[in-house]
Amino acid sequence: MNEIINGIQQIGIGVSDTKAVFNWYRKHLGFDILLFQDEATASLMTQYTNGVAQRRDAYLSLNMRGGGGLEIWQFKDRVPNPPKKPVLLGDLGINAMKIKSIDINQTHGSLQKLELTDLSKITQHGSQNDFFHFNDPWGNPVQVVQGNSSFTNTKSASGGVIGAVIGVSDMTTSMSFYHELLGYSKVLVDETLVLPTSINSHGKEKFRRVIISQNREKVGGFGELLGVTQLDLVQALDRKPIKIYKDRLWGDLGYIHICFDVHGMDKLRAKAEAINHPFTVDSAKGFDMGDAAGHFGYVEDPDGTLIELVETHKVPILKAMGLYLNLKKRNPARPLPKWLVKTLSLHRVSKDI
Repeated sequence: MNEIINGIQQIGIGVSDTKAVFNWYRKHLGFDILLFQDEATASLMTQYTNGVAQRRDAYLSLNMRGGGGLEIWQFKDRVPNPPKKPVLLGDLGINAMKIKSIDINQTHGSLQKLELTDLSKITQHGSQNDFFHFNDPWGNPVQVVQGNSSFTNTKSASGGVIGAVIGVSDMTTSMSFYHELLGYSKVLVDETLVLPTSINSHGKEKFRRVIISQNREKVGGFGELLGVTQLDLVQALDRKPIKIYKDRLWGDLGYIHICFDVHGMDKLRAKAEAINHPFTVDSAKGFDMGDAAGHFGYVEDPDGTLIELVETHKVPILKAMGLYLNLKKRNPARPLPKWLVKTLSLHRVSKDI
């Protein structure tokens, strides 16, 4: 069987307070499923942490409306560093995450009540769904896109992660990488336009923007929960962009990686090598995060943006009773029954932790 890309499992966010970030996204954007909380040493990531294995605290939160989750990641033994300069649109790396909302006006209105300083107006742009931007309280840019589907109904109109805005230096090279490795072969938008360099910026520059999506011929496991995804590639045409994590560590403040839920790591490893983007990190025999287990690897896109690939083997359903879902015993090309995925709601957190 060929490899399967089920969707975006999560976006990693380097933070200075995991609880505060989890509580904010739980309360205001519906990421209230705490699938796991794990404290361990990231011993395989030393090439991205100056050769030192860093202890970290990580929360994985999901939104049952559907879409990917958030891996909220905090160093335990060092203070994380912010970007040396404000991140501008088109800088190399993850510029923003994209989440969906089934009622964008409702989500926008609820965020207006929080008096965020960087909340844009709802924008209509050609054939694209309505969208708006804001910066969360820690300065992480978020794009909210009108969505048309939900995995299940929740109290929040907003859903999970459906993609990311990624700064690239050469559009053709980046499009080829995401097509060949991850199957992003559908071009939804390809345009050159003048845009502000950030939400609160008056300066404008010229960019090439290409939105790409997958042809989802096969989807298994949690693929129906994760849903359809899109990557918003942005190339600055008026300046040479800087690398967001230059001279900083993986885990420092900001978006540290984008993670895809996959099946067929051996074939993906071979494909990555064939396109000259070999795995830079490979858990090989797997990982065990206490409440979850599987196999993960990292590759770098042409500009060094970290792409994580995770083949999940075990997830907790009811930890207190020792009930776990073993995905290795299932047909990877068949989505899990909806009722079974809904049992993840047992991990819902209803108040601040």
